[in-house]
Amino acid sequence: MKKVLLAGAVALFGLSNAQIAKGTAYLSGSVQYSQVEKNNGNNKTEKFNVLPTVGYFVGTNLAVGLGIGYQTEKVTNINTTLLPSTTIVSTNETKTPAFVVAPFVRKYWTLGDKLYIFGQLAVPMEFGKTEVENSTVATSGSTTSTTTNSTEAKYTQVGVTVKPGLDYFLNKNWSIEATIGEFGYSNYKPKEGDATNNYNFGLNLSSVTFGVKYVFAK
Repeated sequence: MKKVLLAGAVALFGLSNAQIAKGTAYLSGSVQYSQVEKNNGNNKTEKFNVLPTVGYFVGTNLAVGLGIGYQTEKVTNINTTLLPSTTIVSTNETKTPAFVVAPFVRKYWTLGDKLYIFGQLAVPMEFGKTEVENSTVATSGSTTSTTTNSTEAKYTQVGVTVKPGLDYFLNKNWSIEATIGEFGYSNYKPKEGDATNNYNFGLNLSSVTFGVKYVFAK
């Protein structure tokens, strides 16, 4: 199950000859939640993120902005072992909450009176931690024993992404936006450990996202 909600408000102070004028400011944002379960719920992954975004057009069809938000992922794995006289249930739970900051630059090109194509360059940064908890419950007859241990490790991740997209104004008050795929690089660095570099290149129709903006036209 995956639910994606992207809502925002855009203040357009002038749209002359299908150009978005300098001085235009906008507010948008995204909220996303997803949950995937396998093996009758013994393996579950939950993701949640919220990212409000503000932007300002420093020139015609050229905007700069900043997104500030929060994201978290929780992965739970449960394994059950049946012995002749004992049942052992082992649970591994990993959480990765993070504070997110994402400055960006977005350039629009006019395709028609209401249709634009854009490219967005962003520098997403995550400041979070990885929390791991392992617990084992052993039951033998009427006797139950539990052992638990946990660890925590902070991390930072800095990346550079480029996203292409389309923005279509239905009327002066409503706009529909779509992005397709992502080109990017990120560097993941735990507080104690080696850094990992990740690369992501491709236009994938399975990763298309849609957003709806409400426009406040002056």
